[in-house]
Amino acid sequence: MMPKKLSVQARIAVTLLLCGVCTPAVMGQDLIKALPRPGDREFVRDLAGMLSPADKQKIKEIGDELMFDKATPIIVVTIKSMSDHGGRGMRIETFARLLFDQWEIGVAELNGSVWNTGILLLISEGDRKARIELGAGWGHQRDNVCAQIMEDLIIPEFKDGDFPGGILAGVGALDKMARDMEIPKRPRPMWHYLAVVGFIGLAIFTAVSLYKRGSSGWAWLLWGVVFTVVGMILYTALTSRGGGGGGGGGSFSGGSSGGGGATGSW
Repeated sequence: MMPKKLSVQARIAVTLLLCGVCTPAVMGQDLIKALPRPGDREFVRDLAGMLSPADKQKIKEIGDELMFDKATPIIVVTIKSMSDHGGRGMRIETFARLLFDQWEIGVAELNGSVWNTGILLLISEGDRKARIELGAGWGHQRDNVCAQIMEDLIIPEFKDGDFPGGILAGVGALDKMARDMEIPKRPRPMWHYLAVVGFIGLAIFTAVSLYKRGSSGWAWLLWGVVFTVVGMILYTALTSRGGGGGGGGGSFSGGSSGGGGATGSW
């Protein structure tokens, strides 16, 4: 976490220097351009036009309840591309962190304790990338949960061209994460089950063939190695994923990013 005494501009400059995209000549400047933050209880800035009024209202309702219950805002931002806002050539992780700090998402302190549990969901349509960025109060303890949300719920919908569906699924899951509730899982596609059945069937067929032929121990060893390697590849393909409170308050109350979260692309 950045030292609390640092200003927003100083935190941005330090982030830029650490990420290797800034020199002291640009320290103190707002690199993220033309991105005014949403209203204090609005929760959405849809510059890419991905969401309908009904979608935005749903996000606002979820955001309002979570803000009241957990003092944790979920801010959704869609943009056409990072280059439109001074982020040409920038990684989305850097862009999201700079935006998080520039807007000061979340409540820095609550009842005298460090809080900083803001959540940013950023989607860059032209770059085909999305990022969940977490406030410093989360640390990196929820990175695996964010990766699950990104790869199981958000990115599959984006690949199908359903941006509102992916965003709403992501917001709903992030709300559950903030409440320490179980995250819904996307049903596995049929090919997953067919691949497992095919692998088991082939292994049985091979074993029976070796037995009938009276094959030597070397043949069994060779096929054992083959099926072990194939099984590991199959397992990786099937399991890979590309990441108290209360009282309400303002969505932008001195919060800062801690670098946790998850990234996805489609």
